[in-house]
Amino acid sequence: MNIFRAGKLAVAATALLGLAGGFVGVSAAAASQPAPPQTTVTGETYVIGTDTTFAPFEYRENGELTGIDMDLIRDIAANQGFTVEIKSLGFDAALQALQSNQVDGVIAGMSITDERELIFDFSDPYFDSGVQMAVAEDNTEITGYADLAGETVVAKRGSEGETFANSIKDEYDFTVKALADSATMYDDVKAGNSVAVFDDYPVLAYGINQNNGLKSVTEKEQGSSYGFAVNKGQNPELLAAFNTGLAELKDSGEYQAILDTYLEQPAPAAASGFFGLLGDSLPALMKGLGLTLLATGLSILIALVLGVLFGFFKVSESRILRGIAGVYVSIFRGTPLLVQAFFFYFGLPQLTGQSIDVLTAGVLTLSLNAGAYMTEIVRGGIQSVDPGQTEAGRSLGLGYVTTMRRVVLPQAVKIMTPSFINQFVMTLKDTSLLAVIGFAELTYQGQQIYAANFRTGETLLIVAALYFIVINLLTMLSNKLDKRFNK
Repeated sequence: MNIFRAGKLAVAATALLGLAGGFVGVSAAAASQPAPPQTTVTGETYVIGTDTTFAPFEYRENGELTGIDMDLIRDIAANQGFTVEIKSLGFDAALQALQSNQVDGVIAGMSITDERELIFDFSDPYFDSGVQMAVAEDNTEITGYADLAGETVVAKRGSEGETFANSIKDEYDFTVKALADSATMYDDVKAGNSVAVFDDYPVLAYGINQNNGLKSVTEKEQGSSYGFAVNKGQNPELLAAFNTGLAELKDSGEYQAILDTYLEQPAPAAASGFFGLLGDSLPALMKGLGLTLLATGLSILIALVLGVLFGFFKVSESRILRGIAGVYVSIFRGTPLLVQAFFFYFGLPQLTGQSIDVLTAGVLTLSLNAGAYMTEIVRGGIQSVDPGQTEAGRSLGLGYVTTMRRVVLPQAVKIMTPSFINQFVMTLKDTSLLAVIGFAELTYQGQQIYAANFRTGETLLIVAALYFIVINLLTMLSNKLDKRFNK
């Protein structure tokens, strides 16, 4: 009886729904569409990845990250009630960080393309860009695309400039070379390694105004639009908040004010001498040097423990322990340090689902790499001691451990110390490679400085001088300690 009554009710309900649909068909069709994602970002904190050298969209001024993209994301965050933590990684690294969920979104002057829309969800466009070609300011031979036959041009890797250059290279018979950032590209042209650069027109115009040594020789080519990106299907509420905030900034006039600040007759760079550059750069460089020494110190301590442990494994009588040590050494000596850094910062989070901060990833990379070399130093040091010393200790009734501790190791340490000092210096210099994952050490800070002022040679000279001074001071200290304790 209950089933029969339920069936009658279902039929009646169906009829009523059909009748209602006849009167409100349009409303019902609209209601069937998926509801837009709700903006629930108030009070949230999002990590946003960006480029390091893409003025006027992102660059450093007086040590602070600024530019169109930075002002835009910060103003939208304030408008929508959330906060942002900016990670300046470089364009390629920022996209990898997004894909490995190290960041929640990326704003880096990124063109919205069909290929990228397969991987990322984009916001509404916030800037319509285009591409121009520039040459060295003293170049009178290249005046257009027709003059590029047989030459090499440069463009930023993954950028709209690279896409456009590749689209016309066969027609005009030139070769395209891709580099990582605008400042490096401009230096490549000024050095004569490339005859021209293809870059986004606002970036190129800003650099020329800041005395980057180039001049534009073509009109702007129509390009794509820039968008804010999140991973496909993730953070829809952040994307919706960005779109809402962008629309409100446009309505209020704040959006145009941001563009005018950086694009409407930007003030040319003030001329300053070498010592003026040194004074302006030193605070940021000293901060980077501090992080360099921190990463080096932590890495050497961990590497020393690993080196001693696996070094003893290497000379162990156990084939299993020797095998474990051999695999460890082979992996970390047989792969490039740069690949290891990318793996620990981008690859490992994708495999484990757990994000890793850049200092941890950097120290992990340096310590495991240096530990492999220290393992061989320890093995070599122990095996360099005359085997007769071990036999003498054992003949006196000393056990294996006691013989190693009292007889072999004191002699081995004296042999190993110079190699340990050398490895310490190598590890300090290797920290510069961590700039590619956004670790703000000394080299990274130098890149930030010359990306904004385009004085690459002078800036790198200062960075090199700081490395030289610190490495020599630490080497002198290490040698004094060696003489005191081992001679």
